[in-house]
Amino acid sequence: MSTEIKTPMLPESVTDASIAVCHKKVGDWCDVGDVIVELETDKVMLEVTASTAGVLSSIAVKEGDIVHADSPIAMIDETATQGAKVVEPPVEEAPKEPQVQAPPVQNVASKEKVPQGSMPMSPSKRRDAYNSPNKSSQAPKSQPVAQMPSTGDFERKPMSRLRAKIAQRLVEATQETAMLTTFNEVRMDPIIRIRQDHQEAFVAKHGVKLGFMSFFTQAVCKALEDFPEINASVDGPDILYHQGKHIGVAVSTERGLVVPVLKNAQTMNYATIESQIKEMATLARAGKIGLEQLQGGTFTITNGGVFGSMLSTPILNMPQSAILGMHAIQKRPIVLNDEIVIASMMYLALSYDHRLVDGQQSVQFLVRIKNLLEDPDQVLLDL
Repeated sequence: MSTEIKTPMLPESVTDASIAVCHKKVGDWCDVGDVIVELETDKVMLEVTASTAGVLSSIAVKEGDIVHADSPIAMIDETATQGAKVVEPPVEEAPKEPQVQAPPVQNVASKEKVPQGSMPMSPSKRRDAYNSPNKSSQAPKSQPVAQMPSTGDFERKPMSRLRAKIAQRLVEATQETAMLTTFNEVRMDPIIRIRQDHQEAFVAKHGVKLGFMSFFTQAVCKALEDFPEINASVDGPDILYHQGKHIGVAVSTERGLVVPVLKNAQTMNYATIESQIKEMATLARAGKIGLEQLQGGTFTITNGGVFGSMLSTPILNMPQSAILGMHAIQKRPIVLNDEIVIASMMYLALSYDHRLVDGQQSVQFLVRIKNLLEDPDQVLLDL
């Protein structure tokens, strides 16, 4: 008895998928739950697993193939024993047709014979060739339109579906929005001191480290209460004002940048935020994050500082109206209470859609975040 393995139902709004990795080949033994192939969509990775144990007797796809829901993937022979050999049927080759040598093509204007497949030279090229000091008695051979580098030191790979989707969305964001960026800086010493004083106890109780992202998420949620336009989005001629603060946190993976969403982050404490970020980042980097965890964001935070970025202008994550960029923390001299002190400073960047958010709102929003971060007690006391 054989069982057919088919492409599962794809997530909503996903019409097809490509075969990213084939983990099994014909003749391999499959236990229940073994991954046969991985599917890549423009949003998430999906695994197609064996629903029964047996030997993979045939596989209908190869890496790079496009499949749709319910498309056949493979056949598993349940009657075969582990270690049994599976012989694939030979593929019959089509009989080769005799090749006929095409006669040379004659260039009527010049009375020259041009080999089949070559194009005759235009009059202007003939004139240039005649006037050239290095002219040759032979006409130059025709060249393909797209010239490849002569060194050959490159490797061609197809763009992944996720990378293609990222590229498309970034271009759309720059072309379809009135994007502008405003900057500020924040003194991080108060947050650094809290983390140093309570990190050990926090980890012991919650099983996760207290990071910077929970402070930024809480500050953003508080600031969005005062500036609802920044938690809104443009929908044709309308503005959608979102009630929940659904904060996307950009995560870098081998396949590209993905943005898992903390739904209703305004209801979360620091431990919940840190736990969910860690869990979703782990799933994203393993290619196992669900589509529902990537949808519904109303505001995004991205941290280029973990890679050493000092300053950048993040691009909007459409249809959201704003995105906050965090950067590297560096000690530098500042004036504090009329004294020059050494402080741990971070530049902040807020990119926003000027169609919806005015310059004054964007600046005041960023100042509000700065104040909440420099005085974290305001968040704890709901001030």
